[in-house]
Amino acid sequence: MRTLITGGVKSGKSSHALALARAEFAGRKIFLATAEICDDEMAERVARHRSERRLGDGTDEFETIEEPVRIDRVFESVSDASRGLLIDCLPMWVNNLMHYGREDEFDTILDAFLASWPPDCVAVTNETGLGNIPFDEYTRRYNRLLAAANIRFANAADRVILMVSGIPLRIK
Repeated sequence: MRTLITGGVKSGKSSHALALARAEFAGRKIFLATAEICDDEMAERVARHRSERRLGDGTDEFETIEEPVRIDRVFESVSDASRGLLIDCLPMWVNNLMHYGREDEFDTILDAFLASWPPDCVAVTNETGLGNIPFDEYTRRYNRLLAAANIRFANAADRVILMVSGIPLRIK
């Protein structure tokens, strides 16, 4: 089932996404990581997320593919059809597009990804529509891009879950 999990920062989205992937993906599991390590706090965060994807014996439960921009190319290196995909997260992908000056590729990459979005997929995002309007133009542009990605993912998804304080609420 194609699932989009949205919600506020630190609302339990990633943990819930892992639980869904573990419960629903029968075959090989792939984790598409969009974050890049840019400081000590991000390094700690990435290390913590990696440890959460390990089994009790320390082996990786998910094959991790790190791709900060070209999320549409995730399956170029994956040939079998028996895989489930967890993408964490769309906000970092949009951040990376802007950071690398590649906003003009937004629609092309998103169209290509959604065209190949596998039936077993969980995508994690942040909800942009519950906050205030940012003061600066750059952050407003970021919010517009992320909102556009969220809307397109939600429309293409079979299921949309809103996380509130660690509680999943199915909205589609």
